[in-house]
Amino acid sequence: MKKLLLLLATCLPLLAQANDTLTLDWIDLIPEAERKMFAQNGMPMIDHNSDVTQQNLVGNIRAELNNSQVKIPGFVIPLEGDANTVTEFLLVPFFGACIHVPPPPPNQIVYVKFEAGAPVQELWDVVYVVGTLKTQTVSHDIAQAGYLLEGVSIEPYDE
Repeated sequence: MKKLLLLLATCLPLLAQANDTLTLDWIDLIPEAERKMFAQNGMPMIDHNSDVTQQNLVGNIRAELNNSQVKIPGFVIPLEGDANTVTEFLLVPFFGACIHVPPPPPNQIVYVKFEAGAPVQELWDVVYVVGTLKTQTVSHDIAQAGYLLEGVSIEPYDE
């Protein structure tokens, strides 16, 4: 009986922590009042045939998400790392974002710092990134991100 209680005492905080992780869609990063500027699936409405090459900086972040444990799917644009691991990258809602111009607005780009390094071979398809979301603007040569995610794990996308 003591072993069972010890096991429960050890595992319950981990289960509670796992349940506290918010699974977000990209539309969840946009304040409710601004969601009409985005398609139903959360993708920004971008005219790829226009001559606009600058990132549209219009759009706010959701301050109430600061310090939340989150899980969010997206495509990876590697920024820092080596041939085996990536330690910093942009997470974006659709393939080719930031590579094809213009980049999405900042509230649709997440700058990820992955201290342990994410394996490169897992990053070519859509993945879930799990970690602590910060409402912090990060500027990079490629684009400005409205959020910073301190990544702790990469998971296969299962939807």
